[in-house]
Amino acid sequence: MSADGPSVQEERRLAHGGALARFAGACARHPWRVVAIWLAIIVALGALQGPLAGKLKDEFRVPGTDFQKATDLIEAKFGAQQGAALRVVLAAPEGERIDTPERRAAVERILDASRESQREINVGQGLAPVEDPVAQGTRTLSEDGRIAFFDVTYDRQAFDLERDDVVALEDEIRAIGAPAGLQAEFTGEAEQAPPESGASELLGIIAAFLILLVLFRALVPTLIPIVFAIVAVMSAFLLLFLAAALTNFNTVTQILVPMIGLGVGIDYTLFIVTRFRQLLGDGLEPREAAAAAAATAGRAVIFAGLTVAISITGLALIGIDFITKLGLGSALGVVTAVALAVTLLPAVLALLGRRIDAGRFGMRSVDESREGQRRTWVAAWGRFVTRRARVVLPVALIGLLVLAAPVLGVRLGLADAGTAPTELTTRKAYDLLSAGFGPGFTSPIPVVVDVADDPTAPQRLDDAIRGVPGISEVNPPIYNAVDPSQASVAIINAYSQFAPQDAKTDDIVSALRDDVIPQTLEGSRAQAYVSGQNAAFTDIGNVILDGLPWFLLYVIGITSIVMAMAFRSLVVALKAAVTTLISALVGFGVLTFVVQQGNGLELIGLDRTGPIESFVPPIAFAILFGLSMDYEVFLMSRIREEHVHGSDTPQAVRDGIAGVGRVIVAASLIMSVVFFAFLLNPDRVAKEFGLLLGVAILVDALIVRMTLVPALLTVLRERTWWMPRWLDRLLPRLTIEPPARAPEPAEPPRTPAGMA
Repeated sequence: MSADGPSVQEERRLAHGGALARFAGACARHPWRVVAIWLAIIVALGALQGPLAGKLKDEFRVPGTDFQKATDLIEAKFGAQQGAALRVVLAAPEGERIDTPERRAAVERILDASRESQREINVGQGLAPVEDPVAQGTRTLSEDGRIAFFDVTYDRQAFDLERDDVVALEDEIRAIGAPAGLQAEFTGEAEQAPPESGASELLGIIAAFLILLVLFRALVPTLIPIVFAIVAVMSAFLLLFLAAALTNFNTVTQILVPMIGLGVGIDYTLFIVTRFRQLLGDGLEPREAAAAAAATAGRAVIFAGLTVAISITGLALIGIDFITKLGLGSALGVVTAVALAVTLLPAVLALLGRRIDAGRFGMRSVDESREGQRRTWVAAWGRFVTRRARVVLPVALIGLLVLAAPVLGVRLGLADAGTAPTELTTRKAYDLLSAGFGPGFTSPIPVVVDVADDPTAPQRLDDAIRGVPGISEVNPPIYNAVDPSQASVAIINAYSQFAPQDAKTDDIVSALRDDVIPQTLEGSRAQAYVSGQNAAFTDIGNVILDGLPWFLLYVIGITSIVMAMAFRSLVVALKAAVTTLISALVGFGVLTFVVQQGNGLELIGLDRTGPIESFVPPIAFAILFGLSMDYEVFLMSRIREEHVHGSDTPQAVRDGIAGVGRVIVAASLIMSVVFFAFLLNPDRVAKEFGLLLGVAILVDALIVRMTLVPALLTVLRERTWWMPRWLDRLLPRLTIEPPARAPEPAEPPRTPAGMA
């Protein structure tokens, strides 16, 4: 077989060889039947939404931790009485007081409106801040008299509230307060609106359209990946809300599904459409080309989807339920994208046939032949890298390590509302409360006491906590009984002198847990647990760190085994794992450099630094590891395809880059733009995911896959395909190429010295 690749006869054999090719061929031969089946599936999923759909709920359970024990006690003894709270923050203009007669009357009308609204069961009694600076142990009026607050407590949890009802109350409060010069801002669980990302999705789709139009120079092949991606995301959401009726999915899932679904939906479809057009150019009939495209690019799509599934399932090893479900929810877009790509897409391509290039509008066509591919700029880049591999390899590696270096200083924890965009009402409420009551007031540190047979324990702890350095205020214990001597549980709310996200607040939590509580309750049967946001994120971070080695071992280990099975090379498998890990570290490094260290923070719509949320790294790594493997699989499958047909490794690398490099670059640009578009989302977590994944995907495709990997393979030459004989016999044969065209080389490469 020549180095020019497979002949037309061999490509025709692809249309009939292997189970996937036969399945895709059946889809291509009966296209309208396939279209009808998919329409029926989508209509059925839509019809089930009414009676069976559930709601997304923010549930953070971390079994076995202090935070969870405290939460369980509160829910058991206090929680049944309350739902979500809306904290209303009122402020007079700078230098003025809130307790003038006109403003006092306005505040009373605001309280009356709050009591009459919807289904709340407990509104602050009177205007305690105006009449008494200390009410029920908690200051509700700032010392300068400018800022006050009260809470509206609903009879339902936040996820059961109608958002329109909450907004209507907020609008009414603003309308009453404005004539008296009162600024009204809102925070609390009831204010937490579901994440919205419509503008981000639209921008991602527009950018994808422009990139695909430049790539294909025709309207029809440009629209197909976008339409398929939109259908994949819609289908994923239909599945998500049906699944939400059975278990709880965090509201952040609503951001991850379109973010991941659009990216992979476009990518997977793009690879198959590109291969289909190339096969048409080589002389195959449309149905044969559709089946052959599914037998090569489609097989790589399935394999890439499998790596995402492996990564996502690994999240279960961390041991935090909501993190696992975030991963599973975000993977729904991958599942639907793969299913559409290998079933509906061959049918649509068979229907379109040679009309796939319709809609040129005067644009010159792209030469998709092998010779045309070798004349592209990406082919020239491949030749440059392979000719100067010994220089390119260390330069690329050093550059990647420099980009990843900031990850060494990463701090996981809680980013408070003070880091949110300044236009959000929760940020304005945070700033007002911090100015009026101190930076730690916005997030109390509750100490939950299981009294047991020691009724004096809460008061002893209250006295001890007041002496902790960094504590600004401690409220008297709140008991679950009118008579404290009869109470079984008490809550002591302490306040830090520092902002919730400040490391010094974490130190206070540690001091309470490690020193104050054990020393105060020594010899007593009473137990005390520290709760609150700082404690929760500290516990989440500790559980993640404990489970991280097993998670990484599972994801990297299983993926390496599957890659070794597919490419029959231990070197390729290890190289894939290590380079993908490097890409992930670069993404985390840039995220740390920007969000935590504050470099270019304003470019992503933030104005204050903070730690990285504890749950972001494992979820992002699982998603990223799977997505990065996409480009590894697409590139290496094409390189191996050239190699098993007679090309030596450097030539196979050059032809592989020429064949799929332009598509990999376009696909990575599309996916990264989709991710970067989520920087427009006001939610800080959405910005973190968008920046991390966008940078990592771009670096992975342009620097790792198109530069570092080709240089490394060129340096290794035939050692690239080394596989120990015992491992080769042990591992099942799972090849990227269909069986009909995956023969072993006539003369397998010899085992290099020292590697037997």
